[in-house]
Amino acid sequence: MQPSIPTISADRVHAALDWASLVDALRAAFAAGATAPVRSSYPVTPEGDRLLLMPAWDGTGLGVKIVTVFPRNRERGLASVGALYVLMDGTTGHPVALIDGEALTLRRTAASSALASSYLSRPDARTLLVVGTGALAPYMAAAHCAVRSIERVLVWGRHADRAERTAAELAAQGLPATAIANLDAGLAEADIVSCATTAREPIVRGARVRAGTHVDLVGAFTPEMRESDDELVARAEVFVDTYAGALKEAGDLVQPIGQGVIAREHVLAELAELATGAHPGRRTRDEVTLFKSVGTALEDLCAARLVAKRLG
Repeated sequence: MQPSIPTISADRVHAALDWASLVDALRAAFAAGATAPVRSSYPVTPEGDRLLLMPAWDGTGLGVKIVTVFPRNRERGLASVGALYVLMDGTTGHPVALIDGEALTLRRTAASSALASSYLSRPDARTLLVVGTGALAPYMAAAHCAVRSIERVLVWGRHADRAERTAAELAAQGLPATAIANLDAGLAEADIVSCATTAREPIVRGARVRAGTHVDLVGAFTPEMRESDDELVARAEVFVDTYAGALKEAGDLVQPIGQGVIAREHVLAELAELATGAHPGRRTRDEVTLFKSVGTALEDLCAARLVAKRLG
């Protein structure tokens, strides 16, 4: 009889994944590589509810994140997205842990952006601008602060009250956060801009981003969505988490490439190339760098394995 499979809650996931350890683990994972197909998406009802599957495997383990997107759950007072990660033994294929998928996603997404920032932002970056006030925003701020000596965290959102709440939450965690009302003013001061929104039209505009800034774009995970304008993408040195995912799913790149604003070659490297040293990352102090991520199952497998190791 197979032993019972432990279920790891969100609180335990967050406690197990400190930023320094997770960033280091992701650095090693991207350098080593894994098989991580682009996510599969299936319509499960005529009303548009969907099932997403994100598998990954390497020589020692495998796992799959199961995600459901049921937009009508808002009417039921429930979250529209649910997620569970199944970690399996690489030798037997048997499941060894069931892990809260939302907590895993929040942590690995923020840590991957922080990993990219360690190669792409200026080492003397001191001001971080967080654009967006959703569930991911506090994690993005904390992760970026873990890899750079940030002295100011500016928070901007479309709704001022939400920006105030997010800044207060960060301040309670010990981060030097304040809400701002004017996005352009924040862009004029920021060394790092981290944008995690559900925007379908550009928010961060190239004309407002100053020289030497690193821009981190986490939203716009479908070809129809955008957080940046053509000017920013054309001006910046562009990097992605994976070519396979970003060049298929990221509206920030799919649209300008499709319209001839930039060529495919304008995307200089993916995270694996930064992690292995195949690309040096930032090369000059004044260049604008842009990191676009849509997520990869390699990150989930890495984070899940670290959780299981620490709690096993």
